[in-house]
Amino acid sequence: MRTVWKTSLNYRDMGVEVIASLPYYIEEYADRVRGKGVFEKSIDALRRLNSLGYGRDEKLKIDLVYNSYDAFLPPSQDRLQEEYKRELKGRFGIVFNNLLAFNNMPLGRFKRFLERMGNLDRYLEMLVSAFNPGTLGGLMCRRLISVGWDGRLHDCDFNQVTGIGLSEGYRKNIKDFDLDTLSGRVIAVDDHCFGCTAGQGST
Repeated sequence: MRTVWKTSLNYRDMGVEVIASLPYYIEEYADRVRGKGVFEKSIDALRRLNSLGYGRDEKLKIDLVYNSYDAFLPPSQDRLQEEYKRELKGRFGIVFNNLLAFNNMPLGRFKRFLERMGNLDRYLEMLVSAFNPGTLGGLMCRRLISVGWDGRLHDCDFNQVTGIGLSEGYRKNIKDFDLDTLSGRVIAVDDHCFGCTAGQGST
């Protein structure tokens, strides 16, 4: 715990911006997405960050990330942000800067949940049918890359989770990083990519 607290202080002193996942402001639904007990730990961590000035000091920014807790697309990001701010402050005294509403990707725990419910195909069909070309300009894979612990490069963190590296013909490790080549690369895609382009998108 001392190591964690010392690290938090270092982040504060360096003005590191924090983006933290909190799938919902109600424990039952948040734990459904992330696992039992995660909500309580998240609230404790947010309170600690608030005590260090995050969300209160204009130089210490903390944004939260919403993920829908079931097989549907999130509602308006602006409306959700108002709800989050009201509920988290009223229930727990927690403040933050902005809310980012992401679609749930059919990966990991959520994919297994969909499979258990027999809803995976239906969810994928919903993502495809909700394709919004207006999201394409802001896709993170067009401006960022993700770096694995072993130095392998991925087009985004979702591709990293699924083990999908860069397309053939591109240098695949951070030690061989080349900005010009990577800026014009062909992005590797899979079914989960529709999660970033459905509805409001996840950009």
